[in-house]
Amino acid sequence: MANFAYEVFATVVAQHTFYQAAATLNVTPSAVSHSINQLEKELGFPLFIRNRSGAELTTDGRQVLPYVQEILNTESNLKQVADNIQGLHSGSVRIGGFSSVCINWLPRIIRRFNHQYPDIKISVVQGNFNEITNWAKIGTIDIGFTSMPVNENLLVHSLIDDPIYCVTPANFVPENGDYITTDDVADKNFILQQSDYDRDTKLALDHYHVTNNYLNFSIDDQSIISMVESGLGLGILPQLALRKLTGDVNTYPFAEPYNREIALVANKTQATAPSTAVMIRAIKAFLTEEYPDRMRWK
Repeated sequence: MANFAYEVFATVVAQHTFYQAAATLNVTPSAVSHSINQLEKELGFPLFIRNRSGAELTTDGRQVLPYVQEILNTESNLKQVADNIQGLHSGSVRIGGFSSVCINWLPRIIRRFNHQYPDIKISVVQGNFNEITNWAKIGTIDIGFTSMPVNENLLVHSLIDDPIYCVTPANFVPENGDYITTDDVADKNFILQQSDYDRDTKLALDHYHVTNNYLNFSIDDQSIISMVESGLGLGILPQLALRKLTGDVNTYPFAEPYNREIALVANKTQATAPSTAVMIRAIKAFLTEEYPDRMRWK
């Protein structure tokens, strides 16, 4: 089996401190420190910069991480295959998702999956599109939900087009009553999440000539709704994000429609693991039922 030092290394990266890594692994902090020191000695260079706030990867450490993670993932796959041969159906799946997927899709997917595979452990982390793609690339998650395009060397499945809407105060009505035009948003402030302003949201706002001078940022989707409701500006949110949000607001499509294309990405090594493979199939089955006319992945 893989060198225990690799597991220690990956755990320190995940927990950011030697102390938390020791607690996670149920060993002493000195054992963690000794293991990292030995690994650094074997490799010939430092892996971490130790400081008061914890442990930060060095440049060389960041280069090593994907290879260590691949070793650990491959070992996990081997154990799963052996367990499945024995009929145990064990394993784990690490999923990364952005906010609206974590709220609207994953609870139902995981509940159904747990009923069918109760011995497979599921963990979920939330991040933005770029973080999720990078986590899948280096192997710290097995499956991720992100937005196209994806340029990394990953297994990629396009899922659905998610329409983008303009969110307005309840007393705001577009000039034509049905959809938003350039005249409706002229000199209007927009409130959005900083992490969203790099892909489809930016394309839509650029088309309607909304400049940085008219942008304000909020911490999450519900906060955007609350600020729009208070008359502080207009919002721009995709359909999936709007499903469970509440507030006295209106939503209108734009005259020129915009969508974000949601995709599933998977680490190619982990996609072959039995537990990951059955989760991917479960996700596809759920979304095919949920969006029979919109599902891109056939």
